[in-house]
Amino acid sequence: MRYVAIGDSFTEGVGDERDDGRTRGWADLVAAGLAAHHHPAEVWYANLAIRGRLLEAIVHEQLDAALALDPAPTILTLNGGGNDMMRPGADVARLRALTAEAVDRCLRAGVTPVVLAGADPSDRLPFGRTLHRRAAELTDAAADLARERGTPFVNVFADAEIREARYWSDDRLHLNPLGHHRAASLVLTALGVAAPPSPPADEMLARSGRLAEAGYYWRHVRPWMARRLTGRSSGDGRDAKHPSWVLVEPVVNAAEA
Repeated sequence: MRYVAIGDSFTEGVGDERDDGRTRGWADLVAAGLAAHHHPAEVWYANLAIRGRLLEAIVHEQLDAALALDPAPTILTLNGGGNDMMRPGADVARLRALTAEAVDRCLRAGVTPVVLAGADPSDRLPFGRTLHRRAAELTDAAADLARERGTPFVNVFADAEIREARYWSDDRLHLNPLGHHRAASLVLTALGVAAPPSPPADEMLARSGRLAEAGYYWRHVRPWMARRLTGRSSGDGRDAKHPSWVLVEPVVNAAEA
């Protein structure tokens, strides 16, 4: 099996950083779960997701690279549109058309596409109502598209548990390690594979914590607004973390998860 993930910060794994600063995230955990399920058969993994990417770049750059991998992928997870919906004038119909283009290209190439609706951070964001409305519209459109094409759809957006504060990083926009484990469990369950073990509770307490509102706006909202005003992205200058196939070692105990 060869599994490739494309998307933005959600799929890159932002919020689930290892001690050396590298991101892990739900897609890495899905790859490990697939490796454990298919062991001793080999599972290879690539992750082309880059934080800050808009859906058009995901479909017209990352998907091109994913389908050009040699050997070709077996399965591809697609999530995107979150950054588009945070910008003025977001066009849900256009995002739906881009998603349909990606799904159809995968199907023509003989690759199984798995479409994800990302987790819903809107409860604690200053622009949450608008973001929730747009994301709900895109989720409905993606669900309809998956039904039409007969492809898997994982609705992380509709998962009530993952909306709880304990699953989110202090920026309130990205999942923390526990949240990424929850998302991975939803994906693996949809694929008929056992979910990975969750991280210990004491680890989560060490990585979590509430900031005062003033500190939150200074540390997280202010830099985001500055990037919007200057046309920059958090992903500028970044490369994909796994641009080519890497062999996944199956997880054998919780300490390795």
